[in-house]
Amino acid sequence: MKGIIDFHTHAFPDSLAGKAIKALEDEGGIPARLDGRLTSLISSMDACGIEKSVVCSIATKPSHFEPIFEWSRKIRSERIIPLPSVHPDDPEASERIGMIKKEGFAGFKMHPYYQDFFLDEQRMLKLYEKASRENLLLVMHTGFDFAFERIRKADPEKILKITGQFPSLKLVLTHLGAWEDWDGVEKIIAGKKLYMEISFSLEFIDKQKARAIILKHPEKYVLFGTDSPWTAQEKTLELLKSMSLGERLEKLILRDNALSLLGSVE
Repeated sequence: MKGIIDFHTHAFPDSLAGKAIKALEDEGGIPARLDGRLTSLISSMDACGIEKSVVCSIATKPSHFEPIFEWSRKIRSERIIPLPSVHPDDPEASERIGMIKKEGFAGFKMHPYYQDFFLDEQRMLKLYEKASRENLLLVMHTGFDFAFERIRKADPEKILKITGQFPSLKLVLTHLGAWEDWDGVEKIIAGKKLYMEISFSLEFIDKQKARAIILKHPEKYVLFGTDSPWTAQEKTLELLKSMSLGERLEKLILRDNALSLLGSVE
């Protein structure tokens, strides 16, 4: 199928890619499938029939906002949809979200482990409110993380708490709702109108359980994602196609739902 949209990828400036990939490999113990450069991601996209990729950055310090923002401006194209990142410790975090909106980005990315926050803590609420007001996507790492101690920072219960408080927040849950917290996803997330992408999940979860979660969820709220370079785009695509979801649902997941969501923030 042509025209696939990958809603969760990562890349780095060429000058940083080698160092960044090595550090992340050492920290998480997972070998990267690509070298972290944008050119390598685009080559992978070409090989898989992926038309567009959302490139998610993570500001691990408040000072990272500006270089990430500028790099995101530089790489934006018809095929690359960059999401800058806001750090919750940044005293100007709300203003940064305004800058993201003004520049025309679709949204931003946050990660509770790399940025050290709990999804439902008080300092996050003003950021959710600002993102809601600006009609921006917030792609949020949810569930546990391979490289960190298993502290429940972004579990299904916290997700429901936040989305209940901010019903207009365009929150995109990663990793099939919550990485390696899929019992909770199946019990209390699946079936609700919450956007959920499937990256870095089909390789780790029983196929029938993944299929049950996807089929229980509203069909227009499931997105394709890979977390490239931490998984191979072609492998995630192969795993999704092996689940026998039907042509109509597969098309929604691989393209149409992403187009609709991205179009809703323009």
